[in-house]
Amino acid sequence: MPKTITQPAGLHWVWIDLENPTPEELQEIAVEFKLPPSAVKDCLQPEHLPKYEEINEIVFIIARLHDLKAHAEADTIQELTSKIAIFITKDFLITLHRPPLTLVENMCDEYIEAGKTPFTFDLLLKILQFSFRTFEIPAQRLTAELDFYEAKTFLQRRIPPLTKGLYHLKRKAAVAKKVLQLSEVILDEIRKKQPPTAALQDLGDFHLRQITLYEELSDAAINLMNIYISLSSQKTNEVMRVLTVFSVFFMPLTFIVGIYGMNFNFMPELKTKFGYPGVMLAMFAVSIIIYFWFRRKGWL
Repeated sequence: MPKTITQPAGLHWVWIDLENPTPEELQEIAVEFKLPPSAVKDCLQPEHLPKYEEINEIVFIIARLHDLKAHAEADTIQELTSKIAIFITKDFLITLHRPPLTLVENMCDEYIEAGKTPFTFDLLLKILQFSFRTFEIPAQRLTAELDFYEAKTFLQRRIPPLTKGLYHLKRKAAVAKKVLQLSEVILDEIRKKQPPTAALQDLGDFHLRQITLYEELSDAAINLMNIYISLSSQKTNEVMRVLTVFSVFFMPLTFIVGIYGMNFNFMPELKTKFGYPGVMLAMFAVSIIIYFWFRRKGWL
């Protein structure tokens, strides 16, 4: 994809954005701007985690953005997020990414043309803020899903099968939280190298809010999953209790019927006039005794 070059009016630095660059295009940029070979190699690894590295006068940063088009069952860092690589000095800022982003258009219209980014460092903070903001909409979606599963768990008489959905919800929240936590190293290194500014403080506060939000989502998903498993186990125990009660009632009755079902010639009760009603009365008495015994134990 051809590179997009943005030269802020009246300033002496340039912003180059490369969308899904070929190895040849990347090598051309690396030679032109003397980019470190090791950092260029990292750019070609789509699964690379967030990092901050300073080589000579060039700062190399890898950030990750949440992919809003990820499929419903995506639950890994590679599936849920995409990478953006950044090279920055006081004279240039180079961004490289594979999926198309609205980054260039938004930054040009809102910040560069308005003169809000006089230095490359100012633009860097805006790009990092853009990357962190990609986690907002997924957090809202996960919150809505969590409310849905809570209603299904607590308000329905029959507990539906929700294990798979709860698992993916928990995984998505945990992965997003992990990526944001790994990104903290970028902010820490920037704070060491740059004087404190309001923009940097705002970025740090926003990043902390995102981590806190995903921590709450992750904890809520874990708690809901544990409650769901407990309720399912409780439901199973109730079914087993009912079956056990029926079994206890019928076991002695089956025993009596089994004895008198034996076809021996010399069974005294077989010739007794009141044998049949006597046995029926005995079975009824056994059932009554079992019933009151269960009531006394509190099992009924």
